[in-house]
Amino acid sequence: MHIPDGFVNAPVSIAGGVVAVAGLAVCSRNLGPSLRDRDIPLAGLAAAFFLVLEAPIFPIGVGTGGHLLGGTLAVALLGPWLGPVVISVVLVVQALFAGDGGVTALGVNAVNMALIPAVVGYPLILGLRKLLPRTKTWVAVSCGVAGFVSVAAGSVLYSLEYAIGGATAVPAGTVAVTTIGTYSVIAVFEGLVTGLIVAALLRLRPDLVRVGRHLTRASA
Repeated sequence: MHIPDGFVNAPVSIAGGVVAVAGLAVCSRNLGPSLRDRDIPLAGLAAAFFLVLEAPIFPIGVGTGGHLLGGTLAVALLGPWLGPVVISVVLVVQALFAGDGGVTALGVNAVNMALIPAVVGYPLILGLRKLLPRTKTWVAVSCGVAGFVSVAAGSVLYSLEYAIGGATAVPAGTVAVTTIGTYSVIAVFEGLVTGLIVAALLRLRPDLVRVGRHLTRASA
């Protein structure tokens, strides 16, 4: 879902940059009180894992590519403040060294892939956690559902950004249908991967899953 250089116009790129900087500033401001000793090495390992997770990319014909995102998994493990920071670092590395996503579109990409999981996926996990049975299995299910919803929401936002400021000859409707359609399928896999990884960690190392800390002694 990385937007390349020249795919959206300057006003949309600038607006995305402003929102991304503001959102990451809020994350950084709230990071200190919530940071645990284990979070720093975990963040490094998570960043490396997400680089690998997003590596398999296939073109979808409208200037972007299809791939897993990992944003909801990041906030499930690291919380809504550190998770977006880690994903943003991954996006910068991908743009500068892998040519995945444009440098001028970094702000927009950060909004779509780093901030959306924090403002959509994380609250959804917390909401489902209150409604569903309080077991490790259902926490993992909540994370999977949130992973699906976050990816779908990101694809819709991507389409809206192009509809507002598309800078190519590709019709906005084509971008919307292709992107949302492709990422609806990817969202299913994103939800499965997120849920399975969270489930495994809750059984093996529940202390590493921030959204499951209250279930450390619970059994599924």
